[in-house]
Amino acid sequence: MIKKDFSILIGGKAGEGSRKAGLVIAKLFTELGYKIFIYDDYQSLIRGGHNFSHIRAADKKILSHREKLDFLLGLNKDVIEKHKNKLDKNGIIIQNSEAKKAVEEVGGKSMMENTALIAIFAKNIGIEWKLLEKVLKEEFKKFQKLNLRVAQRAFDKAEILIKVKKLNKKGFPLMTGNEALALGAVKAGLDLYLAYPMTPATGILHYLAENKDRFKVVVSQLENEVGIVNAAVGAVYAGKRTMIGTSGGGFALMTEGFSLAAQNESPLVIIESQRMSPGSGVPTYQAQGDLLFVLGAGHGDIIKFVIAPGDAEESCFWGGKILNLSWKYQTPSILLIDKEVSESTFSFDENILKKINREQPFLWNKKGRYLRYKNTKNGISPLAFPGDKNAIFKSNSYEHDEFGLTIEDKEGVKKMQDKRLRKFKEMEKEVDKLESVKVYGNKKSKKAIICWGSTKGPVKEVVEKLGLKMIQPIILQPFPAKKIKQVLKGVKKIVLAETSALGQMEKLLNSHGIKVDKKILKYDARPFLPEEIEKKLSKF
Repeated sequence: MIKKDFSILIGGKAGEGSRKAGLVIAKLFTELGYKIFIYDDYQSLIRGGHNFSHIRAADKKILSHREKLDFLLGLNKDVIEKHKNKLDKNGIIIQNSEAKKAVEEVGGKSMMENTALIAIFAKNIGIEWKLLEKVLKEEFKKFQKLNLRVAQRAFDKAEILIKVKKLNKKGFPLMTGNEALALGAVKAGLDLYLAYPMTPATGILHYLAENKDRFKVVVSQLENEVGIVNAAVGAVYAGKRTMIGTSGGGFALMTEGFSLAAQNESPLVIIESQRMSPGSGVPTYQAQGDLLFVLGAGHGDIIKFVIAPGDAEESCFWGGKILNLSWKYQTPSILLIDKEVSESTFSFDENILKKINREQPFLWNKKGRYLRYKNTKNGISPLAFPGDKNAIFKSNSYEHDEFGLTIEDKEGVKKMQDKRLRKFKEMEKEVDKLESVKVYGNKKSKKAIICWGSTKGPVKEVVEKLGLKMIQPIILQPFPAKKIKQVLKGVKKIVLAETSALGQMEKLLNSHGIKVDKKILKYDARPFLPEEIEKKLSKF
């Protein structure tokens, strides 16, 4: 039987280029027609420490790395010692000594040891020099000739140990969840992105800033999260489709501004990418502990969309859709992702972009007196923007009348709250029309696993192997309880899988009358592996 699922780990100190090397290895497999998933594990350090990339390449779509390694590549001895216990019985270790020699022999720089190690690995798995050269030329623009000399020397001295089969399949481009999300938002008409750097959402800021001219998006880093959310509300007031990004600590500072956006019905979109623990926590590692915080964020009776995609393609689609939904219903919204979705690298099917367009909101018809908060049947008021000489546009953080003037009388207060509640009813109807819940595996199984966000990847792999059902709610507010209950018909036992200590999704499910029989929780700041979930389910 020909092997079509490979697991490779390459690691070293921060600054040694293991992440770049991992991406190059992934692109080599992409050229051979494989689907890719890369998990990057790195400490909150600029230099030193222990970083590694875990690359998985398979003949079918994969959304998780696995426990056992086929190849272990170390830019230092520490990597080998830390990970050799994960090596499969037929696994191969590639140490850095030969890479160092190749660099020294051609007068290369020490930073090029990752290039040499890639070349040795490529030869070991039977990749031709012509293909390796092509990928290296695309990836190494700086010191390109010297890098190629280093790679050629290392490649020539290495041996072919196995031959990885070339698949008769198209290789997809590689994208992180952050990059895919940004692409979806751009396709839906993103005008402005504001952020203060906060892992794991920072990649969105970098990607959009690097491509701002190509995407025709204004990108700005402000002084702090309070300034960002208020500037964003102002930009939305001016009619610009605006998105801001942060993690839990940053979003905590934004919640007052978020309430302001709810009161003045601003279609502001916030990306909240979760990381481990309260406070500063473990900044570069995985968790799903912000769910209840996000659902309840903001003071007062707030109406909002909360959407939680589970991979790069979902991040792309919902990154665009949430912009359109926010503008359609004139409500602030939250795209809730996590480190595993944000920073992992996926084979990305660009066809998803065809499903995203800029949708027009409900605009004022320029007839009669303009009322920013007009009390309509469905609660959605017509939009106009400053600069329209026929409209006086008043935005208010206090409760207000239809024009926007502050009120305190009980009839007026109730009238405007009822207006916003009617809008929420319309949002619930919208959720019923959308693919707010996905089902995988054996749809007739009497055992089901509910998961959300990045836990989709390992759970999906396990249920397809064991013949169980998996249910993935994507829209979490308004909650698609009716749909979930429909797909749970006939199910006798329900398991929840989540990377949190409290199993926060259980509380959300319970509030809608859905009882969980067992929880599989992980809270060591690392994502689930399929093997871990399979082992837990064997006792269920």
